[in-house]
Amino acid sequence: QERLVASGGGLVQSGGSLRLSCVASGFRLDYYAIGWLRQAPGKEREGVVCHSSSGAGAWYGDSVKGRFANSRDHSKNSVYLQMNSLTTEDTAIYYCAKCWAGVAGYEYGEWGQGGQVTVSS
Repeated sequence: QERLVASGGGLVQSGGSLRLSCVASGFRLDYYAIGWLRQAPGKEREGVVCHSSSGAGAWYGDSVKGRFANSRDHSKNSVYLQMNSLTTEDTAIYYCAKCWAGVAGYEYGEWGQGGQVTVSS
C-alpha cells in the first residue's frame, strides 16, 4: 500500500523557520515528482511546490517562492520542506503527495497524514 506521511510541523513566531518531513512507503519516491500542498481554514487548497523526480527542477507557488525550499533524500525515501520567513498567512495543514503539471496548473495525487504549521504574529 502506497503511503505518504508528513511530520515536523509546529508553532513558530512570524519570521521564524520550520522544516517538514515526508516519508514514502510502498513505492520508490525517486520515480515520481513529489510536492506539497496546504489547506488553511476557510481557504481553498493551495499547491506549494512540485519537485521533479530527479530533483533537478521544482515549481514553487508565488506565495512561497524565495522562502520555501524542497529537498529530496532518496536513500531515506523522503522529501523535506524548509520554510523560512514564515508569516501568519502560512498557517495551514501541509500535505505531501505525488504531483504533475496539469492543464491549468500543478495537480496532486492522494495525500495522507499532514503536518500542522501555525505561525503566530
